[in-house]
Amino acid sequence: MDEAAVSGRVSPKTVEKAVNALLKWRDSQSQTQKPQLLEQDELLYLIVSLKKIPQNPRVNAHKLPLPHPLIDPSSDPAEFCMVIDDRPKSGLTKDAASKKIKSEEIPISKVIKLSKLKTDYRPFEAKRKLCDSYDMFFADKRIIPLLPRLLGKQFFKKKKIPVPVDLKHKNWKEQIQKACASAMLFLSSGTCSVVKVGKLSMGKKEIVENVIAAINGIAETVPSKWGNIRAFHLKLLDSLALPLYQAVPDLRLKIQPQADHPSAVEEKQEEEEEVEDEEEVASSKKKKKKRKKLSAVDTKVRDKKKKKTVAA
Repeated sequence: MDEAAVSGRVSPKTVEKAVNALLKWRDSQSQTQKPQLLEQDELLYLIVSLKKIPQNPRVNAHKLPLPHPLIDPSSDPAEFCMVIDDRPKSGLTKDAASKKIKSEEIPISKVIKLSKLKTDYRPFEAKRKLCDSYDMFFADKRIIPLLPRLLGKQFFKKKKIPVPVDLKHKNWKEQIQKACASAMLFLSSGTCSVVKVGKLSMGKKEIVENVIAAINGIAETVPSKWGNIRAFHLKLLDSLALPLYQAVPDLRLKIQPQADHPSAVEEKQEEEEEVEDEEEVASSKKKKKKRKKLSAVDTKVRDKKKKKTVAA
């Protein structure tokens, strides 16, 4: 929070005003809408707009630590799913993974083998159900490059791309807890990214602190840092996006001198060519006049000679 205040980029008061406005909007909407049987905890989204598209987009998300985790496995009734690599060279079986998860009390509800993902979840409806059945997905980092094709677009749309876990190491629980305490920043092939930064069930102060932590984390992660950030906006799923930060346009445009400007040079060349053409036309007219004068003089001389010969 101090870092944001010192940098002067985003004021904590601005974030607080935006959070208050969104909470008021949600209260007004809840009074007009019909109550749902199962109330869902709505998320707040931080939208970052970049000036330039990242040159090296990646499938894996950047982890941005948050002071208040969105998912706390110890208290939240969250459902986690892990995809393991069951190929012969991996040296890991579903039974071995399940035993480790149970013995170390790792918060994983479901273990799916890569071979099962290829066969049982090929239809679109099966992929959609899998995506909606769990709050978060993890996967062996060795199979991460294979997952976009196997999981389909639904996982990307709902920002549920599996978080890579190094299953060769023994600290599975520590890696999963770290991922739960982080916001996921996906820098893909566009200039706009959306990050989950808070929940309506949190306190206002907790949401503000999460937003500021995410802003600082994004500024440290994106290429060129603050120099590549165009804007930050905060929104709920169905609300308007409220501005938190807008970069000042760079007005220092490089205006070339008129003589050096390509269009000026072209105009100058055209003017010179026009002058040359006019001079050529004028000179040709003068030559024609001279010829006419000479021909007139010649005819007079001839007439005089004829008169002399006749008189003689």
